[in-house]
Amino acid sequence: MAKVEAGMESMLEMYIFETNTLLEQLDEILLRTEDANVFSEEDINEIFRIMHTIKGSSAMMGFENLQHLAHKGEDMFFVIREKPEIAKDAHFVYELIFEVSDLYKAEIEYIQNSGDDDYAPTDFSETFKKLEDATARLKAMESGEQATAASSAPTAQSADTNTAAPTAAADEGAMTVRVFFEDGCKMENLRAFLLLTKIKEEADVISCYPPDVESNADTAKEIVENGFVVTFKGFDNNNDAVIKAIEGAVNVQSYEIIDTPAAQPKQEEKPAEAPAPAAPAQTAAQVQPTAQPAAPAPAAAAQPAQAQPAEENKPAQAKEKSAVAKAQEDIKKANGGQKQSLISVNLSKLDQLHDIVGEIITTESMVIANPDLEGLELESFSKAARQLRKLTDELQDTVMSIRMVPLAGVFQKMGRIVRDMKIKLGKDAELILEGEGTGVDKSIVDNLNDPLMHLVRNCMDHGIESSTAERKALGKPEKAYVKLSAKHSSGEVIITVSDDGAGINCEKVLAKAAKSGLLAKPENEYTKKEIQNMILLPGFSTNEQVTEYSGRGVGMDVVKQNIEQVGGTLTVESEEGHGTSFIIKIPLTLAIVEGMKLQVGATIFTIPISSIKESLMVNDNQILHDTKQGEMIMIRGVCYPILRLHEKFRMPTKITNLEDGILLLVDVGGKNVCLFADRLIGEQPVVVKPFPKYLSQYNIKAEGLSGCTVMGDGTISLIIDVNNLISTN
Repeated sequence: MAKVEAGMESMLEMYIFETNTLLEQLDEILLRTEDANVFSEEDINEIFRIMHTIKGSSAMMGFENLQHLAHKGEDMFFVIREKPEIAKDAHFVYELIFEVSDLYKAEIEYIQNSGDDDYAPTDFSETFKKLEDATARLKAMESGEQATAASSAPTAQSADTNTAAPTAAADEGAMTVRVFFEDGCKMENLRAFLLLTKIKEEADVISCYPPDVESNADTAKEIVENGFVVTFKGFDNNNDAVIKAIEGAVNVQSYEIIDTPAAQPKQEEKPAEAPAPAAPAQTAAQVQPTAQPAAPAPAAAAQPAQAQPAEENKPAQAKEKSAVAKAQEDIKKANGGQKQSLISVNLSKLDQLHDIVGEIITTESMVIANPDLEGLELESFSKAARQLRKLTDELQDTVMSIRMVPLAGVFQKMGRIVRDMKIKLGKDAELILEGEGTGVDKSIVDNLNDPLMHLVRNCMDHGIESSTAERKALGKPEKAYVKLSAKHSSGEVIITVSDDGAGINCEKVLAKAAKSGLLAKPENEYTKKEIQNMILLPGFSTNEQVTEYSGRGVGMDVVKQNIEQVGGTLTVESEEGHGTSFIIKIPLTLAIVEGMKLQVGATIFTIPISSIKESLMVNDNQILHDTKQGEMIMIRGVCYPILRLHEKFRMPTKITNLEDGILLLVDVGGKNVCLFADRLIGEQPVVVKPFPKYLSQYNIKAEGLSGCTVMGDGTISLIIDVNNLISTN
């Protein structure tokens, strides 16, 4: 990663994670507000919070170009905050903020991939100019093209650090607090800026001193000596929420209240009982940007933190809190009143924990299935073994749940693709999400970004009709849709990417495949489903011209390969004139699977239970012989081919008659086959181990084996990859 200031190295990874998360939230808000064509107050406050946080954390890490990029975007949004309705006629705002988001993501990736001394900050001056021009244009729109009004409008900078003396009317209900940070915490100016951002979630900030904490590092010394003074007015005069925010802020050592809104009326009612005025207390009106703040009041004279306005002095009706404050309260309640309920853990530590659990499961199997115990009646041992199995199952489920990540993050990224293609292709479409809360192992989620992106682009480019007039003529709604859905099903996650477009023209696909030399048998022997799945073949494309999005004959085959690399399958279903669906089936996790052990000769194989539909014993009356597909079996009126594992893997066995062994009906991606083995041994969770590297030259996976596992007696069991096994048969 790029080199940062001394002492900040440990914070870089957290900065990258938090910034990427905030950028995804920003994209989501912009997509939603663009469809609604208006910014709500909550949306604007959330955008400002994101911009503030990114700006402050970038400044803290020393990335000045990213800090100024966020600041320019914030300047532009300040104008919209003053008059949200101008967003209806300012679509250029979305393009610019999306551009800012993309530049931020690219720079973050650059920081991640750069060496210690290789990173050179990107020059964003061209984008700065665009943002400044857009800000000026918005000001002109706000003032109705009147220059005088535009010149008098406040700037975003003044909103951040406005230190003008407030009037008595503006100060009604305001409070001034002086905050001191922990000794030796360093960068007090930036910590003051982050505190200011936190206060803005609960109140309107009237003034602060020093005023330029964000950009002036010299103010750190002044804050150490005299504290950071901020005057604010809580939403509907609820200043207690602000005090709680200050108390909970990181690195805050103490604070003192200089001016309290309820103090004066109380003194007027009981002047005789009012305490003598504290020596040199500084009021909100005295906090001027050019005046040096008074020295901190003595501890005895300063108003203690407990001396807050009484409960009865609070307003009867409190303003509805921001979405951020609500979320924070919900988290706190869910955690039993504790401040923090989530922590960030390095993924490598989770991987290590996962590996240890795998070893525990393997060792447990070795203990319970120890050959020395065979034939012994050990009631106490069996009881303890059952309890151990229960605990290891719970441990496995817990570790897997920790690694589970909702698909919402991946799904929501597709909104940008649909939005951008909608504009460039001139198509009216929307993205529909279903089941985005479905959890999948983190290692699998990381491999889904590219496949889903390609599938969504394919739906937008190939699937959806080129114009609303064409859709209207077909009796369809003018607005098309691309739908992303996910659900759990028997140890798998099924993800469907679908559209309501034109569907797949089988005649066109078959003709293109024949022209490209991709056919393996006569055209009249292909089924409709086989023809539809031809679009997944390498080098296949129905586009005659190469465009920005397709036409090069690459993409869909890569999607299929990427999905198969994580143990998944991809199939296509389409109805011409009604749309297309791409169905992805992937395992919940790759490392630990529930397996069924079966024996073929002297070898033990393991098959994932999620692939098995049923097992059955047969007799000769059920066996059919097909001249092309060989042996087949009729099950409830449906014929299935039989695959003898001992013939497939060339293993000697005494059991060759079908009635002497057992058949397993397996199903992967709609493909069904019956596997013939000597006998079933039983069910057992297994830890998938990859084959040694020196075996990779033999392309074992292509023959239908995905890895191996250690059995309870220490022997090795080969894990069957049913998908590849069926494909190569």
